[in-house]
Amino acid sequence: MQMKKSSLCVALVAALGVMTCAQATAGTPWKTTATHAHEIAATATAADLADAGTPVHIEVVMKLQNRSTLDDFIAASHNPNSAAYHSKLSASDAVAMFSPSAAQVQAVVDHLSKAGFSHITVAPNRMLISADGNAGAAQAAFATRLIKAHDAEGRDAYANIDDAKVPAELADSVLSVVGLQTVSHAHTMLKPADRIGTHATTGVTGHNPTTFPTIYNAGSTPTASTITVGIISDGDMTQPLKDLTAFTTANSLPAVNTQVIVVGTPGTDTSGTPEWDLDSQDIVGMSGGVGKLIFYAANSLSNSALTAAYNQAVSDNQARVINVSLGECETSAYNDGSMAADDQIFALGVSQGQTFSVSTGDSGSNECTKAPRGTTPSYPASSPYVVAVSGTTLTTGTGTGNSWAGETLWSKAGGSPSTVEPKPSWQTQGGGTTRDVADVAMDADPNSGSIIIVNGSNAQYGGTSLAAPLFAATWARMLAGHSTLGFAGPHLYQVPTNSYHDITSGSNGGETATVGWDYASGFGSTIVTNLNSNL
Repeated sequence: MQMKKSSLCVALVAALGVMTCAQATAGTPWKTTATHAHEIAATATAADLADAGTPVHIEVVMKLQNRSTLDDFIAASHNPNSAAYHSKLSASDAVAMFSPSAAQVQAVVDHLSKAGFSHITVAPNRMLISADGNAGAAQAAFATRLIKAHDAEGRDAYANIDDAKVPAELADSVLSVVGLQTVSHAHTMLKPADRIGTHATTGVTGHNPTTFPTIYNAGSTPTASTITVGIISDGDMTQPLKDLTAFTTANSLPAVNTQVIVVGTPGTDTSGTPEWDLDSQDIVGMSGGVGKLIFYAANSLSNSALTAAYNQAVSDNQARVINVSLGECETSAYNDGSMAADDQIFALGVSQGQTFSVSTGDSGSNECTKAPRGTTPSYPASSPYVVAVSGTTLTTGTGTGNSWAGETLWSKAGGSPSTVEPKPSWQTQGGGTTRDVADVAMDADPNSGSIIIVNGSNAQYGGTSLAAPLFAATWARMLAGHSTLGFAGPHLYQVPTNSYHDITSGSNGGETATVGWDYASGFGSTIVTNLNSNL
């Protein structure tokens, strides 16, 4: 959102004294990046200015080189008529072909250092430059002022009230600057059930994660025992690892080969433990076991921290499927430049054959609780380079074990057309020219959710935070049986409809489940054995 040039601009000049509003815009050879002024700029006053010493952590996002070539390669690698069909790049090939040059990176590093940033670190693939500074350094480096604010949880935050700019000589190198605002950020997509087991009014019931392969008819489909799966998480993973061990022990499963990769400075937050428990235990249960499970532990759920975590997963190129049970209003992600940043990271992942499985959200058709109202999806589910997983209410048969009996759309499941993201070429359903969310759906209703171990005790959770890991595990099984497969998205639109349980009833507020593909539920939930045989 562009800040209106008004008396506010003049009133704030004296308060910072580093650069005038005129100097920060057309008066000097600076160029605007994909990071725009936060929406609260419209109501900012001089009294709201953040102290120049306010700590700021940023990720300067570099532009991919040869972006059109990357997009052409992605299209060719999913085209059966192309010689590049099923081709995948190695991480080193991706760097050589598409990463910015060392000289481009060094010029940005020098600029940050001169502006007052420290602890400057370059990602291995040269796509991100992380740095610590303060509001004064941000003003000097990016011609943007920061104001004091609060996030939705009431925590102290800050936000930029000008578009972020860089000197003209860096404009061809810098895409965006993520971290200039902490008001808008991602959140987890899980919901607790009001009781464990059968729900008194609906008759649906909770499920041990190990029963989902039976419910979704995995049959003789290979387990994912040869596949590495990643989980984007944040904070301290000590308890989720303990709970995962308790889960495998209680269910007589082999111990899981796990790894925690801390991205940035170690985080101490433990509030996300139920989320990472839900992700990990359901991936293990639904997959029949994985070769390795990697927790990419970000420092927080801020956009800058998550951008770094996504990039780490892609730069490492170890996990072939990465679960993301997180999201935020896509308008916010677009405005602060994290959408532009993350999309090109996800695109690199697609070129390497990686699949990000992403929750569509638990707010119905509109993830944006404020303006714009209507139907606006969650990001990163709306990215053209991920699989968006919506949610259902699952019913299982009585007297026949855990057999699938039916699914309807969970009323809080996210799903609606993107307002800004382009439709990928492989998405053959839906209308218009923007990305349509969702692609598929899996169990998400807390009342038909997953009974997992949280902090050592049984608990039942749902939300699309359950749906995403169920699909991530499903796709890991597909990769185990079909080694040439890469990114899941195009394949989901090419297989016959008998690969899915069609979701034909239910509404999420703005969208309705109907016969065939729909925004609310995509193609529906996977019938694993059919999907496997149809690929």
